Amino acid sequence: MKHVRRFTPSLFLSLVHICLVQANYAPYFFDNGARSTNGNMALLSLSEDTPVGTHVYTLNGTDPEGDPVTYDLAYEAGSRRYFSVDKNLGNVTLIEELDREKEDEIEVIVSISDGLSTVSEKVRILVMDANDESPEFINTPYIVQVPENTPSGSSIFKIEAVDKDTGSGGSITYFLQNIHANKFTIDRHSGVLRIKTGVTLDYEKSRTHFVVVVAKDGGGKLRGDNKVFSATTTVTVNVEDVQDTPPMFIGTPYYGYVYEDTLAGSEVLTVVALDGDRGKPNSIQYCIVNGDEGSFEIGNTTGAISVIKSPNQLKKEVYELKVQASEVSQEGDVSVYAFAVVTIRVVDLNNHPPTFYGENGPQNRFELTMYEHPPEGEILRGLKITVNDSDQGANAKFNLRLVGPGGIFRVVPQTVLNEAQVTIIVENSAAIDYEKFKVLTFKLLAIEVNTPEKFSSTADVVIHLLDTNDNVPKFSSDYYIARIPENSPGGSNVVAVTATDPDSGLWGEVKYSIYGTGADLFLIHPSTGIIYTQPWAVLDAEVNSKYNFYVKAEDTDGKYSLAEVFITVLDVNDHSPEFNENIQEKTMIIGSPVKIEAIDQDAEEPNNIVDYSIMQADPANVFDIDQSTGEIKLKSYIRSLDIIHNITKNKDCIWSLVVQAKDRGSPSFSTTAVLKIDITEETLHKGPMAAFLMQTKDNPMKALGVLAGVMGIMVLITIMISTAMFWRNKRSNKITPVRRIIKKRQTPQPRAVRMEWLKFKRPSNAAEKFVVEDDSKSLHNENSNNNVHAVPVPPTAPVPPPPPALAPRGEAPGWRVPTVSGSLTPKFINKQLKKRGHGSAHNALVSELKLKFEKRNAAIGEPHI
Repeated sequence: MKHVRRFTPSLFLSLVHICLVQANYAPYFFDNGARSTNGNMALLSLSEDTPVGTHVYTLNGTDPEGDPVTYDLAYEAGSRRYFSVDKNLGNVTLIEELDREKEDEIEVIVSISDGLSTVSEKVRILVMDANDESPEFINTPYIVQVPENTPSGSSIFKIEAVDKDTGSGGSITYFLQNIHANKFTIDRHSGVLRIKTGVTLDYEKSRTHFVVVVAKDGGGKLRGDNKVFSATTTVTVNVEDVQDTPPMFIGTPYYGYVYEDTLAGSEVLTVVALDGDRGKPNSIQYCIVNGDEGSFEIGNTTGAISVIKSPNQLKKEVYELKVQASEVSQEGDVSVYAFAVVTIRVVDLNNHPPTFYGENGPQNRFELTMYEHPPEGEILRGLKITVNDSDQGANAKFNLRLVGPGGIFRVVPQTVLNEAQVTIIVENSAAIDYEKFKVLTFKLLAIEVNTPEKFSSTADVVIHLLDTNDNVPKFSSDYYIARIPENSPGGSNVVAVTATDPDSGLWGEVKYSIYGTGADLFLIHPSTGIIYTQPWAVLDAEVNSKYNFYVKAEDTDGKYSLAEVFITVLDVNDHSPEFNENIQEKTMIIGSPVKIEAIDQDAEEPNNIVDYSIMQADPANVFDIDQSTGEIKLKSYIRSLDIIHNITKNKDCIWSLVVQAKDRGSPSFSTTAVLKIDITEETLHKGPMAAFLMQTKDNPMKALGVLAGVMGIMVLITIMISTAMFWRNKRSNKITPVRRIIKKRQTPQPRAVRMEWLKFKRPSNAAEKFVVEDDSKSLHNENSNNNVHAVPVPPTAPVPPPPPALAPRGEAPGWRVPTVSGSLTPKFINKQLKKRGHGSAHNALVSELKLKFEKRNAAIGEPHI
């Protein structure tokens, strides 16, 4: 019984655990519909141009017990993995580039797990099209055979291209490049290629046409932009010959000879005729129409003319045969024909060599003058050359050839029977160049072919070339780079450009000119090409250090070439450092530095780098200056006014320094300024008025603006009070005595404002340190080192203060400033003076404040030694 009681609690706990395990429910995905971006990825569609790494979906589900869930993606075996998932957050990221044309649906097994149960679903993701495919021509290359008599407007071929995209991105339109230059058109939708209306093909003029066809899709979105893709192909149109040209005799005129020992039946010469339609030529048949008088015959197909009688039976010395050449079609029909005259001379045996004749008889030198680069295929018509062999038959057959530079000319005919007119034809126009050869010399050689003697003769052919303007002036470089110091005087040489023209005479003369926005300061010598600065030009690297423009080389015929010129203006140390004022006043609080600054207007380092030093100080060994920044501070052992009082008996604590600013150029320039430093302790800033005055001591315009603002507020308050009293009296129909208004208007007490023109004194306590200097003290000229004593006169009209005097006046200065190189003109003061003096009340106030400023300067003008 006790044993049963012990077993009962553990059995109960086991049953409870089994019940809890069986009550665990599986997690599930949220089904948020087709347009949702989270859930189970069902009905998700992605564009194929979605960038790799994009967050495309968020798997989202839950567990009924609230347990945390994890997510996973799986693919069927052999499938490509396109996505990855964050197991905890469910963020699905694209990791493989999509291609709808290869795979437009992706099957993914998504799963959700709470640690005990896992639920998996197979989803199908649609890949949407993007316009990422270009049109492709099929069945290329395109070669079309078209008879030359095909009517205009006829369709000759159909081009076909495909685009794997869908929608507008898969639609294709066709068009031709250079539509106005070719003889064809294309239907933009069907791709049918046609001959243009009114245009015919001619095999004899052009046997092949190359037509460039462009296939363009309808455009579509690709990565957010509208893209249009196209492809090109070339259609080769071969024109087929059609019988529409009569035959032509080759090697005319024809001359033949019958020698006295020629046997009957011997061949005298052969005529040759060819069908003018070279693509599909017909065969030629020959016949003698008349003139043979029964003494000669011609081969029907060979064109060989033979003598059928012995020479002693020939009654005439010269026979002229009219030979007909007829085209015979494949069906045996004679279509068209042509005629040629063959002259046959009866001559003696071979006892004469070939001889060259000119217009006036035998000649062995022929000269011709012609321009260079004649068209290829042109005949040298100025040469009247005839070659003749007085023998008969085979003895009068010889070959012609040119001996000399090869490939330039060719001679026609190459084989002569008895006599022929010699024709020389241009083969290589480029080689006939006056700049290479002034004179071309050839040997015209005639040598018998079938005779044992091999008689021959030669004639010199001399061709004198005339120059043409066939060359463009060419610069020695496409661009020129030059450097010139900024202190170069006007008219200084910068750079010389060179262009050459190999043509002769005036055509080879080159004229130079320049143009461009950067050429205003420069000139060029028209014949030498030397570029120099304008006589009045002043170069300044601080204003503009880079110039570029074009230089043009032109011959007398207008042919030209261009080159670009880049000019760098080198900086020269031509500016000295400048202080904004050559006498400055600063207030130094013990423990804080003051700064003095000079600006060097040079353009480049080290010319514009300024170093500072103390040239003179009273007393000495009190101040240090930072060489680079210009910060001035007390020696480290000076920490209070008491230490200063032990150094000097000057209770005003106003000390003077001569500070030098020196640049690092070569040669170096320097300038100096007198700096008066009023030393005070930090306790001066306890009161608000004292703090304000201390802040504005070095900025009088700020104090002037505050004072003007206070006065404006007072005037506005007075106007408002007067207006209120006026309307009050008007309502009550009662005039209030003036004294009542005066009682209500209490004039504010004037404040003693410490500006730059106020002098610091050393009072017995901090509250008494700000006092206005008495008006009876003498004036001081701030902008020079001189002290000028004058009686102050109040201004009679509100006019702006005069500009500061730059020339020394009156007595000799107490401090002598060492001689410096550079300008000491206080440029910044002029800018401030231009802003002053608008309004009568304001001008009067400015004049009064300036007067006090001059009195204060006169009082402190004597140096404290």
